[in-house]
Amino acid sequence: MDLGIKGRRAIVCASSKGLGRACAMALANEGVHVTVTARGAEALAKTAADIRKANPGVTVTEVAGDITTPAGREAVLKACPDPDILVNNAGGPPPGDFRNWTRDDWIKALDANMLTPIELIRATVDGMMARKFGRIVNITSAAVKAPIEVLGLSNGARSGLTGFVAGVARKTVINNVTINALLPGPFDTDRLRGPVAKVDAEKRGITVDQLLAERARLNPAGRFGDPEEFGLACAFLCGAKAGFITGQNILLDGGAFPGTM
Repeated sequence: MDLGIKGRRAIVCASSKGLGRACAMALANEGVHVTVTARGAEALAKTAADIRKANPGVTVTEVAGDITTPAGREAVLKACPDPDILVNNAGGPPPGDFRNWTRDDWIKALDANMLTPIELIRATVDGMMARKFGRIVNITSAAVKAPIEVLGLSNGARSGLTGFVAGVARKTVINNVTINALLPGPFDTDRLRGPVAKVDAEKRGITVDQLLAERARLNPAGRFGDPEEFGLACAFLCGAKAGFITGQNILLDGGAFPGTM
């Protein structure tokens, strides 16, 4: 399927690894010129090189920096001041007990997972509307639909972003600018083996590998998601023919969420 976005320009945040990398690769495969950014310069350079190798006709610009800081956002927007596509993504805050979190912990979580995407939307959406094309995809979490108790910081921040977008997305679509969210469940990425899995494995006295194997079996799909699948879903939402989809929160979790909507 030709998504009709060849030659468009995209910013993909936190794109050196995992789901962000998969989104950047999928967009580049469609002929989109991508600006990739992440804190780790070495991993980012490798991702940029891989994208260039797979898509020699595409321009890949790498910007090492922390997208959750004003300086990080300024650098990315300087490298790509008029994007047609924006993929918002940032690592989630650590797990824990809400009794132990301070105001600073909450502010940091809100900055990363709510206010940073809003700032980037604010910086780019008017230009998109003026040009009559724009696709914004926020990578949030399945926890927006089914909160995870130990991820209260993430639950709160990402739900706040979701509520904000629900209103804005209905105002931008008349100018062919859509804003949607992809809600990943368990995908086979480095993050899957992160702090939450380690804490849960320690509580049960098993290894992280044992815990993950068990969780994969329990998922209705019998496996974890492949990041490539996620990237393709992102690319579709960014496509020229996806202009009638806006304000939606699309769950990719192998059927783990038991509800009907």
